[in-house]
Amino acid sequence: MSDIYHVQEPAYDDLAGRFLTFYINDVIYGIGLSMVIEIISIQEITRIPNLPAYTKGIINLRGKIVPVIDVRLRFGLPEKEYDDMTCIIVVHLDDMNIGLIADQVYEVTAAEDTMLRSLPEFNDKKSSTFLESIGKLGSDLILNIDCRRLFYEDLPSQDHEPCR
Repeated sequence: MSDIYHVQEPAYDDLAGRFLTFYINDVIYGIGLSMVIEIISIQEITRIPNLPAYTKGIINLRGKIVPVIDVRLRFGLPEKEYDDMTCIIVVHLDDMNIGLIADQVYEVTAAEDTMLRSLPEFNDKKSSTFLESIGKLGSDLILNIDCRRLFYEDLPSQDHEPCR
């Protein structure tokens, strides 16, 4: 008689409604915790020619090649010199890992659906292109990023689900 073992899938339900928050230009942003693989300190990035300025290049992360995007530049903000607080948030998106450079990681927070609000209408749609929702936690507002749009916006049109 052979034994059958079932490998239990990771408990993604435990991550639902939880966000990794981080700073870009003194504003708090969030990404769904289920997308986050790890947070690493800033390191040497190999540049690749003919990419948009916000795509800083690639890193070798334990033998895996990871493209790196500077979120600050992606949002059209001025470049800032990296310091000891600058980090790379590695997220998993559509079978690949992508590094997002943030000014500083803040905390992991849970947001009940009642704390999340849809985006208000803006005259300039571009200002909210990369945002999925707004969270309110105490007196802080957290702008939750849709990382698929953040990464795919300049690529040929494809239908992608928001990341949560």
